[in-house]
Amino acid sequence: MVRTSNEDSFAADRDTHLFLVADGMGGHAAGEVASQIAAVTMAEVVGKSNDSESELEEILREAAKEANSRIYETQREKPELAGMGSTLTALSFRNNRYYIVQVGDSRAYLLRDGQLEQLTRDHSLVWHLFESGILRKDELSSHPQKNLITRSIGPHPQIEVDIERGDAHIGDVYLLCSDGLTDVLSDDDIREILAETKKSPQEICDLLVNMANANGGPDNITAIVVRLEPDDSAEPVFGKFSAS
Repeated sequence: MVRTSNEDSFAADRDTHLFLVADGMGGHAAGEVASQIAAVTMAEVVGKSNDSESELEEILREAAKEANSRIYETQREKPELAGMGSTLTALSFRNNRYYIVQVGDSRAYLLRDGQLEQLTRDHSLVWHLFESGILRKDELSSHPQKNLITRSIGPHPQIEVDIERGDAHIGDVYLLCSDGLTDVLSDDDIREILAETKKSPQEICDLLVNMANANGGPDNITAIVVRLEPDDSAEPVFGKFSAS
C-alpha cells in the first residue's frame, strides 16, 4: 500500500517441488535485481539436478551458493548495483521429507494438526534479541533496528546457509513469506488463515495478503502456500501471491 516498486521475487515449480521467496535490498532497482537473480538461479540449479542421485540438501545448498556468487559478481561488474542483496527462503521435498534453505529474515511456517510452527530463524539483530530474551516476538516488527539483517545473499563472496529438514505429512500446510507479511500479521493471524481447510492455497494466499494490506501494507508482500494433499499424483498443491 506504500511502495511503488516490488523488490520481492518468488518461484513455485510443481515439477521440481521447489518453492521460494526472495526479498531484495539495495538502492534504486538493485534489490529487485538481486531477488530475481536469487530466484532464477535456485530454479535453474535445482531444475538441472532434479533427476540427480545427489542428496537434495546438498543440491539446495549449492544452488544458494551459486545464487550468492551470481549476485556478488553482478554488483562487481555494475557499480550502480553495489551493496545489493536478498533474503532467500526455499522449500523442497524428496522421499517424504521437506528441506528448507534459509538466509535472511523471510520465513517458512508449518501448520500441522492445528499447530503453527516457524521452521526458520531470522538472521537479524532483533531475532538475536528475541532469542536472548530481551524482546518479545510481538515487539520485533516495531523495533527501530528491525531492518538490520545479519545474513543475506549477495553482498559477500561466501555465504553461510541454514538447512532445516523434517518429515512431511499429508495435510501439512507450509507458508513461505517475506517480512511484508509477518511484520503486520501475528502468528495467531497466520495460523487462523492457514487452517481454512475449505479454501484453496491460492485463496489462502489472497486472504493473507489482503489482511496484510488492510493492516497498512507498508512493505512488499509475497506469500506461497503449499498444502500436501492425498491424490493420485502425490503432488503438492500450492498457491502464490506477490504484491507491492
